[in-house]
Amino acid sequence: MELPLTSLSAITPIDGRYADKCLPLREHFSEYALIKRRVAVEVHWLLHLADEGAIPQLPAFDAPTRASLEALAGGLTLAQAERVKAIEKTTNHDVKAVEYFLKQSFGDADAALASRLEFFHFACTSEDINNLSYALMLADARRLCVLPAMAQIEAKLQAMAHELAEVPMLAHTHGQPATPTTLGKEMANFVHRLRAQRKSVEAVSILGKIAGATGSYQAHTVACPDVDWPEMARKFVTKLGLEWNPYVTQIEPHDFVAELFHACERYNTVLLDLAKDMWGYISKGYFKQRVVAGEVGSSTMPHKVNPIDFENAEGNLGIANALFAHLATKLPVSRWQRDLTDSTAMRNLGVAFAHSIISYSALLKGLGKMDVNHAALAADLDSNWEVLAEPIQTVMRMHGVENPYEKLKELTRGRRVDAQGMRAFVESLEIPADAKQRLMALTPASYIGDAAKLAKAI
Repeated sequence: MELPLTSLSAITPIDGRYADKCLPLREHFSEYALIKRRVAVEVHWLLHLADEGAIPQLPAFDAPTRASLEALAGGLTLAQAERVKAIEKTTNHDVKAVEYFLKQSFGDADAALASRLEFFHFACTSEDINNLSYALMLADARRLCVLPAMAQIEAKLQAMAHELAEVPMLAHTHGQPATPTTLGKEMANFVHRLRAQRKSVEAVSILGKIAGATGSYQAHTVACPDVDWPEMARKFVTKLGLEWNPYVTQIEPHDFVAELFHACERYNTVLLDLAKDMWGYISKGYFKQRVVAGEVGSSTMPHKVNPIDFENAEGNLGIANALFAHLATKLPVSRWQRDLTDSTAMRNLGVAFAHSIISYSALLKGLGKMDVNHAALAADLDSNWEVLAEPIQTVMRMHGVENPYEKLKELTRGRRVDAQGMRAFVESLEIPADAKQRLMALTPASYIGDAAKLAKAI
């Protein structure tokens, strides 16, 4: 049985189960999106050559013809993209199909273009069109989808950092009770890390080239020897909003793609750390998850409210990063002046971003339905008075008490010490009265240093 393509029959969850999360990416990474940008690049290259006036046989177009060209470049429809695909069935070459589509579109309809149809795809190799199309796809997706989604997560975590700035929490290093922090400070840590990695994602220059079959404008200089072709290419690429790469082979070498994907991978790794931490805090009871009416946590255990959003995020972040890592190491490697292995790999750019976007959505959903369990936090702090061994032995050092660390180690290592026991130890110390008073007033819940201040400052 041949199933029609629906969300139920789709092979990947990107176009199936999670299709609603990935809808905005279709405009940037679908086959339609690629064809749309190929058409735009081909048309704008033709206009650029005419506008520059460097080729006598290609004068500037009149206003009506220019308007027709720009209308197609800016608004390719799905039906027109289907026409390109129909042509490709004959050519078995996707970029050549775009060229033929353009010639067919304007050959009969526009007299001003009819005699100049061969200037479509002038001196171009298919990779001149492809690299610029993919670069535009990446630039648009980063600006319109990826960075806004990242900003949403950071804004949510920043709000939590401020709201929970003064809520004390027992920290855990090596999985063991450690110096207390606050919930807000832990959220602030993630905000700071994510901001740094988002800036790295944002800072990557998106490069492009239009330099011919092996990157040295060979056909260009034979046809038009008086034209400064590198300068012509630089103007065109920068006019598209990209940065020009002057040294290429048949392909733009994809180093910027690797840089971008490594930056995205690092951002996702911070989120992976967040997802695991939140899962752990829920497991310890520091957060309660709001129950959603009608939802089921387990098919057999009715009491379960599982941290599924953070688990979903963790799984999708892993897939996204595996793809980012593979593409970042594969794409910059091409045999000699070009092999075709990058072609099929580049078609998966959107897959890595899709799994990232799915995970971002899951994280936001998870973060949005958690309530602080103040009682559990307070109980855990009150059960671990031994964490005050750190400030007590530090004050003892200040006042010249002999072997302070060793004395606190003997009192606390591997043991639970309650409030009475810790205060009895402080009372026995020969230290100034004001220092003793500060230590006697200290509790695990109040031993948070500047955590609240740091959380509020993020």
